[in-house]
Amino acid sequence: MAFTSDKEDKLLLSRAQDALNLSELRHQPTFLGFLNEREQYIIKQNFSYAESNIHFYGGFEGAKRSVMCACEYDVDTWEYPVTPVYFKFRKSDNLTHRDFLGSLMGLGIERDYVGDIIVCEDCAVCFLKSEIADYVKSQISKIGRAGVTIVTEKECSIDYSDNIETVNYTVSSMRLDVIIAAIKGLSREKTAAFILSGNVFVNYAEVKNVSLLLKENDILSVRGSGKYIIRQQSGTTKKGRIRLNIDHYR
Repeated sequence: MAFTSDKEDKLLLSRAQDALNLSELRHQPTFLGFLNEREQYIIKQNFSYAESNIHFYGGFEGAKRSVMCACEYDVDTWEYPVTPVYFKFRKSDNLTHRDFLGSLMGLGIERDYVGDIIVCEDCAVCFLKSEIADYVKSQISKIGRAGVTIVTEKECSIDYSDNIETVNYTVSSMRLDVIIAAIKGLSREKTAAFILSGNVFVNYAEVKNVSLLLKENDILSVRGSGKYIIRQQSGTTKKGRIRLNIDHYR
């Protein structure tokens, strides 16, 4: 098991272990609430030996927040306690993710009961733990000052796709400061200051080591720019510089 010193991380790993133990004891699925990407990453890293018994699903493929399932066998997605609730509103209301999350939190709902919230021009979907879906439907008729209507999936046109752009970079090394400088278009000096100010996360952990060597599939979260995944090195130039493919999630 990988080492982690953060108290919240240790509590998370303890909950995951309890779910595994209970699933093995009862020979049936055991679920945790919605986890963010960092929490999912920590569990995957620390329970790699039990990878086949740990699964994540958030209501659709590619969901950022997902429910963890501990089970000895593959579980169908319909078995997860995840329910989408669809809302319709006027385009002129210009509602945002923050508006919907604020209204849900205003009902006293804890964050791990709420998954991804996708807001489009005139409709939105909130993925919730199934046990609170009916309560939310009965309580919310307004988001902020805007009236909303609970509708069916067929009445909404939700775009679930990520806005991903694969960008090719040529860098001198795999050092963190070198790659961040390429991504941000900054000088080495400004890049170092940017990293040391706590603006960069590698695999969801804040990093201030400018000389950290990155590798394929590392995940970079860059404040103000979004998420990047280092996909592959595609060779070198005649001068020995590295050609790098990086996915940018906008």
